[in-house]
Amino acid sequence: MRFLTIIRYPLMAVGMLSLLTGMAAGILRLGFDLPEPVRDLSDAHGPLMVCGFLGTVIGLERSVALGRWWAYMAPLCMGAGGLSLVFGAPPFIAMALFVAGSAVMVMVSAMALRLQPMMFVAVMGLGAVALLAGNVYWLMGSQIYEVALWWAAFVTLTIAGERLDLSRFTQPSAMSKSVFYLIIIVYMAGVVTAGFNEEAGVRLAGAGMIGIVLWLARFDIARKSINSEGVTRFIGACVLSGYFWLGVGGSIGVITGQWFPDTYYDAILHSIFLGFAFSMIFGHAPIIFPSVVGIPVTYHPIFYVHMGLLHITVAVRILGDITQIQMAQTWGALGNMVVVVIFIMNTAFSVIRSRTLAR
Repeated sequence: MRFLTIIRYPLMAVGMLSLLTGMAAGILRLGFDLPEPVRDLSDAHGPLMVCGFLGTVIGLERSVALGRWWAYMAPLCMGAGGLSLVFGAPPFIAMALFVAGSAVMVMVSAMALRLQPMMFVAVMGLGAVALLAGNVYWLMGSQIYEVALWWAAFVTLTIAGERLDLSRFTQPSAMSKSVFYLIIIVYMAGVVTAGFNEEAGVRLAGAGMIGIVLWLARFDIARKSINSEGVTRFIGACVLSGYFWLGVGGSIGVITGQWFPDTYYDAILHSIFLGFAFSMIFGHAPIIFPSVVGIPVTYHPIFYVHMGLLHITVAVRILGDITQIQMAQTWGALGNMVVVVIFIMNTAFSVIRSRTLAR
């Protein structure tokens, strides 16, 4: 239906609004003062970035892939939840909308698994379940740091599932696939265990993240595409560098076993959500934008600017977290936000360039 095509544009716009507002909320958390419209959003930084932005965009991507009208309720609810936070509605409304949206995402994953009973679909579906679990816990009164590990599992498993699908080009053996499944079990066992034994759970989840990195680094098609040219090489560089940051987050978790604000929590969290997730976003943008909203994005070497700056600023931030150097934490975080703005500008430049070349 044409309506389902048209609605993709406002949904993507809402996701981007959550991203930009979430970054502004992050500035508030650093102690900076901003104008009145975003003054009370410091506590909404995580929900806006994970549910409002990633939940909406990933939900939209899944909806387009499935092609069922009801699947669009997932990004619609996630986007509405983000808007409710942006415009100051009671937090309970956003929580309820996020629960509803993630529940639909689980239904979408179940339908996708029924249509295509493959392991990579199941792994991505498990990521949707993790998002739903985290949102339910938040609605029931858990603190954001207590549900953030579930949200991290949503991002990690979604990306791991997508890359597992592409590993078919490297033809891993049945034994290798069994090892991957075992790694996923270990990872989720850690996420669950952290709810009642923080140290053991975080260490186990960290080991699972390292296992995911090692397996994908061995079997991901990115190992071959990095030796190609143009956009293929760029995607490979983003994917492999993203694995590095997931490995950093997992390693910090294994070493420290800590998942509480004012400890190494910030370093683990942003290794996953910034270093890992945004590397994948940067790499897949030239594919996602055309397939989801029909906007052509022509690759340009300028894309390496925002990719390189992302890794530099994440490194500064993580170093500041580990050493407790406030200046490094602050400048690293500000740098992260500038990088996202540069990414948006470079993508817009590419879209304009694509249309000019088309004419």
